[in-house]
Amino acid sequence: MKVFYLVPVLLFLVCPGVFAQNVHSPEIHPDGTITVRLEAPPAQNVSMQYEDMHSEKTLPMTKDAAGMWSVNTPALAPDMYDYRFVVDGLTVIDPNSHHFVINHFAQGGLFIVPGTPPEAWEETDVPHGEVHHHFYHSALVGDRRDFYVYTPPKFDRKKKYPVLYLLHGYSDMANGWVISGRANFILDNLIAQGKAKPMLVVMPLGYGAPKLLENGWNIAHDPLWEENIKRFADTLLTEVMPQVEEEYPVVKDAKGRAIAGLSMGGAETMYTGLNHPDKFAWIGPMSSAIFDDPRPWFPELDAKRMEKVKLLWIACGKEDGLLKGNQHFEQWLASKNIKYTAVETDGAHAWQVWRRNLEAFAQLIFKD
Repeated sequence: MKVFYLVPVLLFLVCPGVFAQNVHSPEIHPDGTITVRLEAPPAQNVSMQYEDMHSEKTLPMTKDAAGMWSVNTPALAPDMYDYRFVVDGLTVIDPNSHHFVINHFAQGGLFIVPGTPPEAWEETDVPHGEVHHHFYHSALVGDRRDFYVYTPPKFDRKKKYPVLYLLHGYSDMANGWVISGRANFILDNLIAQGKAKPMLVVMPLGYGAPKLLENGWNIAHDPLWEENIKRFADTLLTEVMPQVEEEYPVVKDAKGRAIAGLSMGGAETMYTGLNHPDKFAWIGPMSSAIFDDPRPWFPELDAKRMEKVKLLWIACGKEDGLLKGNQHFEQWLASKNIKYTAVETDGAHAWQVWRRNLEAFAQLIFKD
């Protein structure tokens, strides 16, 4: 993803028509093609960028006599896509879109190409759960922070529910799995189909060291990265989990807890889950921003400590730049006789991959 800025005043001065009303964009066609439009008469060059499962695509747009720029995409597979415009070198969000990516560095518009039948992440006519937003002061980090809790349809406080702790990636906010991951709709649909057990999903803020964000995309596995991972684990175990277990009727043993996450959240899943197998029986890292040398991170990890873990499920896209690191980690686990399931799917480092990962993982956990 690229860093970009929406500068409304500058854009209005350069392209006064860009905020015109009643521009139909994006327009989703039955054949899976999409038409996007931007009214910007003074602009000299406009293109559309969007990301599919494999890479970022750029399509040049054409201008009509009235100054309306447009382009039709190729037929796209059923999924959710983020996109943006580049107007004379300035990257902007489609002002006519009604759905948006929320991110520290890479905002954008969103559109969904529906499937037949609907894909797991689509909103369908089934009973829906609720997403609750919580705020608290972190004594460990020293800031105000938040987390989200999904409760399943027909949530009953007299019952005990298993809980999945679901972690976002670097640059995302705590609601990344709600906005881009569509986790609540995935669980709604799977539960309605009897494919997943009713569960709570807790989505916490993933920055143990928020200073990491000051580096933008220039991050490395350095002392700040290490602090971020380790302190996040502490906030999850000593701040978030106690709040969840006090406020919600959840199972309070390892068999009733799962942890999963993507990219940075995948590394946090590895670190937290594998160092605390007494707390999580189901561990699902996805596209993990894996550690260079696992030995200092998991000094006590061995097959005996992992006996109570019911599932260690390591997923990564075949085109993901992090695949090789994940494969090396799996080899290290094998050398220690630790059981795991390796899942390599089509796709790169993209939400199209992670939504499918969650759909698959949610069907495996909390099963006897």
